[in-house]
Amino acid sequence: MKPRTFTKTRIATSLSVILSASTMMPAFAADEAVADENIEVLQVTGIRGSLIKSMDLKRSSNGVVDAINAEDIGKFPDSNLAESLQRITGVSIDRQNGEGSRVSVRGFGADQNLVMLNGRQMPVTTGSRSFDFANIASEAISAVEVEKTSQAKNSTGGIGATINVLTHRPLSSPGLKASFGVKAVDDTSTDEGSITPELSGIYSNTFADGKFGVSISASYQERESGNQQAQVGTGWRSFPGIVDQDWGGDNAEWGGVPKDGNQINRPGEGDVYAVPQTTVYRFEEQQRARTNGQLVLQYEPIDSLRATLDYTYMQNDIDTQSHDVSAWFNFVPTQESTWSDGPVSSPLVYSETYPDGGADLSMAAGDYGTRDESNSIGFNLEWDATDNLFLSLDYHSSDAERSPNNKNGSNSNLSTAAFIRTSAATDFTGDVPVLAVGGGNQVRPEDMRITGSVFGNARNKSEIDQLQINGTYVFEEAGSIDFGIAATDVNNHSQSVNVQRNDWGGVGSAGDLDAEWFPAGSVQDKFDGSQGDFSDYEGSASVDPQDVIFLWDFEAVRSAAAGLYGSTAVGDCGNGFCPSTDYASDTDRYTQEETQSAYIQYNYEGDIGDMPFDVHFGVRYEQTDVESKSAVTAYDQATWIAETEVALQSTGADSRVFQTQTGEYDYFLPSFNFNIEVVEDVMLRAAYSETIGRPDYTSIQGGTSVGTLANRGGGSGTAGNPSLLPLESENIDFSAEWYYAEGSYVSAGYFRKDVSNFIDNNSVDSTIYEIPDPSNGVYVQEAINAGQVTAIEQRQWIYDTYGATDPNVTMNPDNGNIEITGNAGDPSINFILNTPSNSSESSVIDGWEFAVQHFFGESGFGMQANYTLVNAGDSYDNYNLNRPGDAEQNVLTNISDTANVVAMYEDYGFSARLAWNWRDEFLSATGDGTGANPTYTEEYSQVDFNIGYDIAAVEGLTVFFEGLNITNENTRTHGRSYSQVLNYTQTGARYSLGARYTF
Repeated sequence: MKPRTFTKTRIATSLSVILSASTMMPAFAADEAVADENIEVLQVTGIRGSLIKSMDLKRSSNGVVDAINAEDIGKFPDSNLAESLQRITGVSIDRQNGEGSRVSVRGFGADQNLVMLNGRQMPVTTGSRSFDFANIASEAISAVEVEKTSQAKNSTGGIGATINVLTHRPLSSPGLKASFGVKAVDDTSTDEGSITPELSGIYSNTFADGKFGVSISASYQERESGNQQAQVGTGWRSFPGIVDQDWGGDNAEWGGVPKDGNQINRPGEGDVYAVPQTTVYRFEEQQRARTNGQLVLQYEPIDSLRATLDYTYMQNDIDTQSHDVSAWFNFVPTQESTWSDGPVSSPLVYSETYPDGGADLSMAAGDYGTRDESNSIGFNLEWDATDNLFLSLDYHSSDAERSPNNKNGSNSNLSTAAFIRTSAATDFTGDVPVLAVGGGNQVRPEDMRITGSVFGNARNKSEIDQLQINGTYVFEEAGSIDFGIAATDVNNHSQSVNVQRNDWGGVGSAGDLDAEWFPAGSVQDKFDGSQGDFSDYEGSASVDPQDVIFLWDFEAVRSAAAGLYGSTAVGDCGNGFCPSTDYASDTDRYTQEETQSAYIQYNYEGDIGDMPFDVHFGVRYEQTDVESKSAVTAYDQATWIAETEVALQSTGADSRVFQTQTGEYDYFLPSFNFNIEVVEDVMLRAAYSETIGRPDYTSIQGGTSVGTLANRGGGSGTAGNPSLLPLESENIDFSAEWYYAEGSYVSAGYFRKDVSNFIDNNSVDSTIYEIPDPSNGVYVQEAINAGQVTAIEQRQWIYDTYGATDPNVTMNPDNGNIEITGNAGDPSINFILNTPSNSSESSVIDGWEFAVQHFFGESGFGMQANYTLVNAGDSYDNYNLNRPGDAEQNVLTNISDTANVVAMYEDYGFSARLAWNWRDEFLSATGDGTGANPTYTEEYSQVDFNIGYDIAAVEGLTVFFEGLNITNENTRTHGRSYSQVLNYTQTGARYSLGARYTF
């Protein structure tokens, strides 16, 4: 077979061996080819060497591929892989608590990009298919490849891209090599102000004349971080402007705005509008301890046989403490609001007053923790069976588990409240919503009472067993054939159990709790974004911004509450103020996904005149079977326990519903890649493929689960669908690349993806379980007819009228709250169930990618820049409320333009890099809150830097200083309009000072 004849630089030729030797298929022929050339190997390391290696892989690839390579052993460009990946054209990242977590490629979200570790599919614990890059340290990573075009030999699942993370292999880098690093990290997002350590090391050596190799890497990282959030907690309720809130109860929609003089510029009949359910300020502190380790053993008894045994361990412990203050809008008759113009209208100021006073000002807290732990053991055998036949076998067994790691569970929320609120108002004119609570700044620790609580335990375990057999046969002067088979068995098991107390009306009395447990803090001082100020508001409600928050002692209050009010014998502690580990009593889901695949791909290299080319075409067959078993809690009774809260109960001995559901699908997936060097150093590429993107694991879980707390507007829940089909995509790519100088190139590419079988999360109305709704029942209508307007008045009238005769109307002796249980004549509670299904519509996503990498001669200066323009077709119609009769919206999420610019310098032992990353606004979800409401993530950019210096007096010693998000950028999401803020989150800059010793 005639090899491709483009001209390689000596540097590129030497360095390409390092990367090619780390792939799954045998690379011995490449080693011999370099040796035969008998050229001088030039050692180029650092930033420039890393970028040359990446460029050479891009140039010599069979399709459109980008890569990031380690600058040296133990030195990946960024401490977080996701932060590095965002520098690649078309790649953007999602951040969790200020750190890169998941990646999107060409607009496709994390679930539609297949992430592999050394060519293996890895288990995840979040219910998605997306690997969380925050769980893995970068010190043992040698390269990350991003394949944007598909080949038959590629595993399926990556519509956006297939991302392969490659770890260090000792026989690919012979001899003794080691690196040890230490780092001190200062995260400015935390109020704790502590410096946390990071330690890492990698040791690699070969023995017995290079026949045996061992590599050991380990890292340990502690991090203290925090965030400050302003939220509209449960989202916005959307209505058509023609809806008129009728306080008499006829045709009323809970939350609708009345047509009266209290509304300034009220939405008109041709508009749509939304009202906020609540306003919340939330402050979190988080401690993370991440441990990674890998052991690799390699043995090459003869030149044609190489065996690799590896074990990888990852652990990530996250502890979270939270405090929040909030006011819930009750949608009472005394609404006063100022509105923006339509057709999508939003309140600039939304307010309510409570003439009788006594509404709650809530202050909740949480203290919980989780552990993510992953183990993977793998074996790989590469054999050059003959001069023409190359075979490899790869097997791995991997598991990942997320489990509770705190005595309070994997999630906890204990609420306290002061029942002093006379009004509530929120100004939505700034980036940060401003909450004003009548009487809120006069709140005292002695006013606080225990209300409701939730202590949850959830554990998720994923196991993958995967066997892959691959081969290549090289014909004499007639190209080669790649072939292979694989079997992948994925088992996911998720369990959860909640201990929930629905005493939201309060228990005990004010003064029961020690005032010293409630130190006061300031809300407004914690935010640095622009805020509303109520300056144009003329309503009667108090507009004194809420500033007081009690940052109360969670453990002291929880323990005291358990002693005072812990009469419910639930939870492991038996008093209702702790989690339960009795997973058999609640939700239990098990899903098995078995996939068998086979592929064949033909490769040919030749010349058209003076133009060398290579072509690759093949087909892949995949068959998948899904079985889901579930056990979920069913409810048969509801009790109206407070003004807006309706609690669900199960009265039977065994309240769980068991179900088994199945699904299956199979596909033939063709692919074609053509590459040609039309003139020296100029490559043109064309590709066509058909790919699939499997549904996330949560969507294919069976069973319908509903929340234990509903409100007067109904309840909510989720239902999985194991028979979901994957997304199907027909892909076309064209690109041009000019490698005009050593380490420098420009490229431009066009891509088009025709995608069908989209998975939509539809909101479906359901009266599942047919539970009578006492908050909208017969007694309520009688109370309205008797002239009772508010929920407080209606509940009191019902108790006064029926409390002595109807056992379903009682007063709770623990808290004095009226409790009204549904009667047979009441209407059934309506639940909005979020259910995934395949859409019959298809969409075309196309776009352009532009990239340039340039080094300015021998000056040491260089730069990278890229821009991706993505078009996703129709945009979301914010005027469409997704009500019955409205047109169905099949709109893609997570699609946006992205750009990166990196400036660098490297010389005289000094290196520096300054990076700017930008992502435009995008639609991130369509199912927020109550109903099918959109979520838009707003435009975001971030500036990072790192500076390093090699200490001349100690060879191999480098000191460095790094900064992430140095301009303190914040994230913000909103609904149908900018004013409908959903979440505003501040994190902050993170700085690291460290040293690394390499030999």
